[in-house]
Amino acid sequence: MTKFRFCTFLLLTVSVLSSLSAAKPYKYKRLGQKADVETQAEAGTAMMGGGSDLDEAFTWLCRKANGGDFLILRARGSDDYNAYVKGLCKLNSVATLVIPNRKAALDPRVADIIRHAEAVFIAGGDQSRYVNFWKGTPVQEAINANIAAGKPLGGTSAGLAVEPEFAYGALGDKPDDPDLASKLVLPNPFHSRVTLVRDFIKVPLLRNTLTDSHFAKRDRMGRTLVFLSRLVQDGWSADPREIAIDEKSAVLLEPDGKATVVGFGLGAYFLRVTQPPDVCKPDTPLTMKGIATYHAPTGAHFDVTSWSGQGGESYTLSVTQGVVQSSRADHAIY
Repeated sequence: MTKFRFCTFLLLTVSVLSSLSAAKPYKYKRLGQKADVETQAEAGTAMMGGGSDLDEAFTWLCRKANGGDFLILRARGSDDYNAYVKGLCKLNSVATLVIPNRKAALDPRVADIIRHAEAVFIAGGDQSRYVNFWKGTPVQEAINANIAAGKPLGGTSAGLAVEPEFAYGALGDKPDDPDLASKLVLPNPFHSRVTLVRDFIKVPLLRNTLTDSHFAKRDRMGRTLVFLSRLVQDGWSADPREIAIDEKSAVLLEPDGKATVVGFGLGAYFLRVTQPPDVCKPDTPLTMKGIATYHAPTGAHFDVTSWSGQGGESYTLSVTQGVVQSSRADHAIY
């Protein structure tokens, strides 16, 4: 090789290596103005049950952002939400930030992007990635700093799962595992896939609360009762609560604790444990009584501070040797 060719080869190699080393560990795509603006955002929490996205829930979040910068967070996936949200709302910008690993979550620029957003929405996917990649990093700190500053937060499916104090982390799930079904865990509340986490995202009104999504559609009542029983049995809470939301439904929670149910699904279910489980131990069917339940269909209202609703139906659930039972006249659990 001539001296000229060697030098050219060396320069090209250095250029490629420099390019690789400069590659960002995260992906950021933005529509709208390049420069951020600072607007007076309003607090609120949009909890979406998954399935089809609800225009009403997103426009509610946009109003809370007050014309500022709207940010979608993901661990995997594309920027499809950008065009959708931009088409619904008048905002300074709409952007998607994909944070696919802990290296990306530790990048100072990532936390800075989050802190400059007036509204943050956590997309669906796999909540174990959010927990494994973001918990204990500046990403978690930035999300919680926004909440503390009175900025709105939204989430759907896996994004909904991580909004409250308690969350089903899906940490025991393998990539090819089927959905964690009620029939799998009711006979054994200590099944290896029942993995609960706490204190990831800190929404004050969602303390002592768990959430679940795709609720009636995927028949998740039984697994929800297992989660609640484990919170008590493991000593995390004596009286945990849950907000379980069906597909195509959302709960829009105002900062005063009052919530409205919107959408086209079966609405939301507000559950409260009133007594400890009778039997909650490994390899033994769950027995638990006194789960106060309130079904809030579309248009109903619920106050999470008084834990009472209007426009829905109250009933009681119990589990006897792994079988869920209802106090309703038709014995329906949903």
